[in-house]
Amino acid sequence: MIEIPLLITAFTLGIFGGAHCIGMCGGIMAALGSGVPNATPQRLLPIVLGYNIGRITSYTIAGALMGSLGWALQQQGSTVIIGMRTVAGLLLIAMGLYLANWWRGLVAIERLGGLLWKPLAPYASRLLPVRTPGSALLLGALWGWLPCGLVYSTLIWTATQGSALNSALLMLAFGAGTLPLLLTAGLVSSRITHVMRNQTTRGLAGMLVIVFGLWTLPGPHQQWLTQLFQQMPAGS
Repeated sequence: MIEIPLLITAFTLGIFGGAHCIGMCGGIMAALGSGVPNATPQRLLPIVLGYNIGRITSYTIAGALMGSLGWALQQQGSTVIIGMRTVAGLLLIAMGLYLANWWRGLVAIERLGGLLWKPLAPYASRLLPVRTPGSALLLGALWGWLPCGLVYSTLIWTATQGSALNSALLMLAFGAGTLPLLLTAGLVSSRITHVMRNQTTRGLAGMLVIVFGLWTLPGPHQQWLTQLFQQMPAGS
């Protein structure tokens, strides 16, 4: 059974990574309405929903694939498991620094994804302009593989769960976190983006993810942090 704190962490990464998602997907979200005559919010809603459902579905499938890979690696023994937990903890710390806008190193990972996106890009461009929810769904499914440092880092982190189901659920939670901001793109996105880009908000979210990353790292500190997390609900 997947741990609730893991789902909360994945959802938090999605929510506060939303400002970055607007930079990556904001243009395509704006273009979705170009093929819809008299593009009112009511007419656009099925298109926008279709696109986001396709995008999050791709995240979930990628999570299942990475979880399967993680399971295969964990069969190699305890040393590999410890190594994977170390990588997961370091990635969470890196993502926390990214969310807090203290370090932008994750952006470099996007360059590695260019090789994957290159053969998919022509198919995505053929679906524009989008006129039906089905086309939007397919476009979102393709766009979900767009090179993104935050998505790729989250995928690597989920692989350490060693379970296709758990990794898929974590990527589903991550995708759900990105949904509110992208759904409202073009309507009230400027207000939401302002909140998400507030340095205090980003700093608090980043520190939360960093603490969870420290808890994930193997070591004697894990027991102390685990006891601290267990005592928090009792004291509230």
